[in-house]
Formats: sequence, C-alpha cells, structure tokens
Amino acid sequence: MRSLHPASVAVRSLSRSLNTGFLFFVVGVVVSPGGNGIDLLSVFGLVAVGIVVGIVYEFAYYQRFRYDLTDDTFDVTSGVLARRDRELPLGRIQNVDIRQNVLGRVLGIAAVHIETAGGGQTEVSLEYVSEDEAHRLRRQLRRGASGGKPADDALEADDHTTASDAGPDETLLFEIRPRELVILSVFTIDPGASLLGGIALSFASGFDPATLLPGDRIGWLPGPETGPLVLVWGLLLFLLAAWVVSAVLTFTRYYGFRLTRADDELYYERGLLQRYSGTIPLEKVQALTISKSVPFRWFGYAALSVETAGYAPGQSDSRGTESAIPLADADRVNELARAIEPFGPVDLESPPRRARERYAIRYLLVVAAVVAIAALVARYTGFLGRWYLLAALAVLVPLAAHLKWTSRGYQVGDRYFLTRTGFWRRTTKVVPYYRVQAVLHQATIFQRRRNLASVTADTASSASLLGRAATAHDIDDQRGLELQADLEERLQERLRERKRQRTVGQWFREADDGDSSDEDPSPESNDDR
Repeated sequence: MRSLHPASVAVRSLSRSLNTGFLFFVVGVVVSPGGNGIDLLSVFGLVAVGIVVGIVYEFAYYQRFRYDLTDDTFDVTSGVLARRDRELPLGRIQNVDIRQNVLGRVLGIAAVHIETAGGGQTEVSLEYVSEDEAHRLRRQLRRGASGGKPADDALEADDHTTASDAGPDETLLFEIRPRELVILSVFTIDPGASLLGGIALSFASGFDPATLLPGDRIGWLPGPETGPLVLVWGLLLFLLAAWVVSAVLTFTRYYGFRLTRADDELYYERGLLQRYSGTIPLEKVQALTISKSVPFRWFGYAALSVETAGYAPGQSDSRGTESAIPLADADRVNELARAIEPFGPVDLESPPRRARERYAIRYLLVVAAVVAIAALVARYTGFLGRWYLLAALAVLVPLAAHLKWTSRGYQVGDRYFLTRTGFWRRTTKVVPYYRVQAVLHQATIFQRRRNLASVTADTASSASLLGRAATAHDIDDQRGLELQADLEERLQERLRERKRQRTVGQWFREADDGDSSDEDPSPESNDDR
C-alpha cells in the first residue's frame, strides 16, 4: 500500500486550518459577552484552537490514507473517525484528471481525481501525490481500464518517466493560438464573474457605492440625487467589472491549452495558475458537440466538446462538458471532430414551416407579458410612463421566429444521428447509433395542436442528464414516429455489427496466440516431432 506525499499535510492543513479557524472565529464572536465588547483574547484563542485542530486532523488523514493498484482494482483506504475501504474495478474507471495549483507546482505535487462510469462526481481523490506519481497513476489506471495489466513491475518501469514526457506515440492534435485565446477571453461570459465583479467593486469603493459615482466631479452627469442616470452608471460599472473578471478567469483557465492523442485516448492540459490535465477515452465517447456562439461565428470560429459515459471531464468544477477544443477555426474543429467520429457531410432536414408559426405565437405571448408587467409597474410605481412603447418589440417577432426555425434541424446518416439547435449558441450534436440508450418521442399539448413532436436520442452522457441530449425539435408528428422506429432499428443493426467485429477480433487474437506458441516450441515438443 502506498501513501500520499508528505507535503500534502502542509497543503491540506493550510486549507483546513483556514476553514476551522474561521469557524472558531465566528463561534468566539457569537459567545463573546456583549456588555463590554468582544473579548479579543478569547476569540483569537479559539481561532488558534481551530487551526491546531485542522492541522491535527490533516496529519491523521495522511497517516490513515493508503492506496494500492492491483491487476484488477484500485484500492483506497481512508478515513479519520470512520474507516472507508473502496475497490474500484479498473474496467469501470472512466477518466483520470490531474490538477495542480500554484502551491502544488512549487512543491512538485498534484491532485488526482478518478471518475467511474455512471458517476456524476469524483469517486476517489488523491490529495496530494508527487507529480511523477500522478502521471504514472494516470497511465496505469487508463491502461487497466483499457484491458491492460497495470502490475507493479509496469509501475516501476515508469519510474524514470517525467511528468512532461509526451511519449513516443503521442500526436499533437491542437494547441490554442494567442489570437484564439484573446478572442475566447474577450467574448466568454463566466457566470461566476458577476459575483466576483460585485465583490471587486465593493472593495474598490470601500463598501460605499457613492464613492464610485462621478456626479460631483463631472459636470455633464447629474449628482447622486438624480436616480435613474446614477443607477445606469452603477450598472455599467458592474458590467465592466464582471466582463474584466470573466476575461481574466477565461484567460487563466485555457492558457496553454493543448490536446494530444495516444492510441485510443485524448490527453488535454490547460491552465495558468491552476494546471489541469486529463484523459478522454475515445472508446467511451458518447457524443460530440460542435458549438458556434454568435460572437465567435463573426470570426469564423467554433468549439468542440466530447461527452463520455456518465461523466464529462471537468464537470466537477461546474463547467459541464470539457472542451476538446475551446476555440479554433471552424474548419480545424470539423476536421478534428471527423477524426474522432467520421460522420461525413452535414445535410440537415429542417422542421416543417408550421413550427415557425408556433415560435412566432410564443414570442408574441412573451411580448404581451412584458407589456402587461410594464403597465402594472407604471400604474403602481409611477415609473415607465411610456410603457406602451414596449409593444414595438412585436416587430421583431417574425425575425426571431424565422431565425429559431432556421437554426434547427436533424440528419439520419448511415452511422450517426445529427441534430442542431440554437441561434445565439448554435450546437450540432453527433451521436453514433451504437451509443444510443433510448429513443424518446415526445409531444406537448402545444405541439399536438400543430401535429408536431420532438425525438431525442438519449445516451449515457452526463449532458443527457442535464437535458442537453441530441433532440430533433418540432418535427412532423408522423415523421417523428418513423424517426423513432428508424433510430431503434439502426441501433440494433450497429450493435449486431459491433458484436460481429468483436467476435472476429477475438478469434484472430486467439489464432495469433496459438501461432506464437507454435513458433516457440519447447524441447519436449521438438522431441515429440
């Protein structure tokens, strides 16, 4: 059994002691007598106790954490107060990710996160092991997941392999260019940037928003007593701060992004302050997603995401599916996508025209609701005196409905099912038939009024769990039933074909093993001859 790196005690203690110290600080403030003010000595004493508790806990965690890699399983024993023994079958290991923050890179340690098929979160985390050990574990765990034998001698054979070794069989598929990284950073909006932007503004203003308003210093802008313009100015500052924070986060996240291929696996690495690296096993790819958001389409760029069974690499940090290519020229993206799944030319079939009428009615109802809400606000608050001008949004309804209709489509190919949807973020999904788990035919009450339906090819990908499966939206109801039967038939056909291929492959392997034994006969067999 192996143990974690000794430096993990210091790194984990730093995080743990901060948490426990803050908790004890809050407790000290709450229990401190209120008559004579806060007893600082008692509070800081409790904080010191919290820090010591955190350090002791992490030392005990280090002492009791053990792991071992066998021919069939990855065994982990952990727990301070309650012991926990886990055996992960190597065949169920889906992804092995390596993460390094700034402190970890200085100390030469890394965290290893192991995901299993069907799991939506990290199954096992090793925090922390040496950098070389992290890369050895990833190679051996992925070798075992692919049917190899990650024995101890194989681990020892890798002792002299450094973390930066690309390996003789690795091929560089993609490396982000500076221009692509800048465009990605400028036009990507990170959801968490709004909160961080607000926090940054609060600190910049000394928690007094009035200090950010130039009403008394710029003549053309009214003073703080003239509400609406001041509110707009504050909103603009907030959006600017959120945009800057979002650009910085995106830049640091995808800095140095590169994608390589070794045998039947893709390896990615990225990050400036915190370095991520992981694997995407091609044999477990469930679907490909090619996305083209509006700002990136202006520059002719697209992105590619790869979804694997039950887990999307990187989803544990709340960003969903990991990008195989975060941003690149559309031709490069299509080329790599076809290298992973050779789906051929894309020729989509559009929904019927009555679907466009449905979208127009839906948008008209939205405009009517906005106008009604504005009328109520004007009546009871006095704001929005000319609320009826919002009805002019109805002029945009036909255009919006047409754009939504032209952005949707589907294609039933020989080996793949393709769907497309979205205008602002147009996504094209490519699903191999043998990866389909179920085919769903759905028709809401509003769709049935126009004889429309939606057909979904559900896979084992985490995107399906989040409602982002490959769906042909608002197609003819009868066509939907035919499509459902067609997909199910093609699924069974592809499964039978893959079964035949595996049978033939196994037969050839057994024949090769028999030939090898004949080529190296033992002395006894020579005597028999």
